[in-house]
Amino acid sequence: MDKIRLEILGLSSSQSQSGSFALVLGETEGSRRLPIIIGMFEAQAIAIEIEKIIPNRPMTHDLFKSFAHSFSYKVEEIIISDLKEGVFFAKIVCAGDGPKVEIDARPSDAIAIGLRFDAPIYTYESILAEAGIVLTDENDDDISEIKSELKSKAKKEKEEVKKSDSGFKDMSVDKLNELLNEAIENEDYEKAAKIRDELSRRN
Repeated sequence: MDKIRLEILGLSSSQSQSGSFALVLGETEGSRRLPIIIGMFEAQAIAIEIEKIIPNRPMTHDLFKSFAHSFSYKVEEIIISDLKEGVFFAKIVCAGDGPKVEIDARPSDAIAIGLRFDAPIYTYESILAEAGIVLTDENDDDISEIKSELKSKAKKEKEEVKKSDSGFKDMSVDKLNELLNEAIENEDYEKAAKIRDELSRRN
């Protein structure tokens, strides 16, 4: 079955599902677009890699890359392989010293990992025929807005991280402990981890 190469056109907040994002893929040699609904964490992982933002600590997909490199494996390609009852499925095609291995994955995770290996993304004609959207001039404007929104979100996130980190450095230990307790109570574990790291640096 012939594969069709895709490229990432952008991310946008999903209007149909709160807290989700629409990842828009498009044929490199065609006008059809393939929107896939993904979670917030995966959208963040994709956006961070697209904008080449280096997080303070490795994300799960970065860990996968380090693990693969440690055992001389590389990701050769990502395939959006199936669509069942509106749910997309994907495969991560890996290669090492032995035969190629295909690992089942959600498209969002597969693409987040594939980006870290500069791996191409493919799908099949049957999937594009069923779920693809033909590009119009109006949709083209939407894609431009999505790209702009993605870049803006990534930049804002980077600025907020830097701002919060520098803000912690100016706070007293008592204030940091107070904020740490609040973050834990609110289940904001990412913030709690940053505060904990700042406290560790002072000890």
